[in-house]
Amino acid sequence: MPRLLAALCAVMLASPAGAATLYYGSRVGMELTIVKKSGIGSTHAGILARHDRRKARVYCEYGHDFTEECIDAEMQAPLHFEITANCKTGEFTTFYGAKMLFQGRNKGTDVTTDYRITAVDEKVVLDGSGASGYDYTLDQFKALCPNRVR
Repeated sequence: MPRLLAALCAVMLASPAGAATLYYGSRVGMELTIVKKSGIGSTHAGILARHDRRKARVYCEYGHDFTEECIDAEMQAPLHFEITANCKTGEFTTFYGAKMLFQGRNKGTDVTTDYRITAVDEKVVLDGSGASGYDYTLDQFKALCPNRVR
């Protein structure tokens, strides 16, 4: 239990734009360690990340699964370990390989989020719900293009 509390505190204190980790999902432990950043804020921004067995363990323990099988399965999650963005156009990719479009401040739409983000292939605007992945998707864009999100 103390390990879980320490992990939760660390997660809450991390700043997405300057963090050493980035979330790829909404559950505790669904985060990757940043290995390299390049071109941040440019038309060729990129972040390379890797999975960490310790974070996979936190993910499993949070879900009350203390088995090595859970950790192994989480380590094999089908992720893209490089995310990229064109900060000028707002086009970017996520750790799931999804193509997204950041469209700036959300003005006068049915969605109540601060910023408008569209999943390009699905032609769906992220609605801010946990199911849409809005929070961690915005954090990924913010890490790539910190000057676009204020």
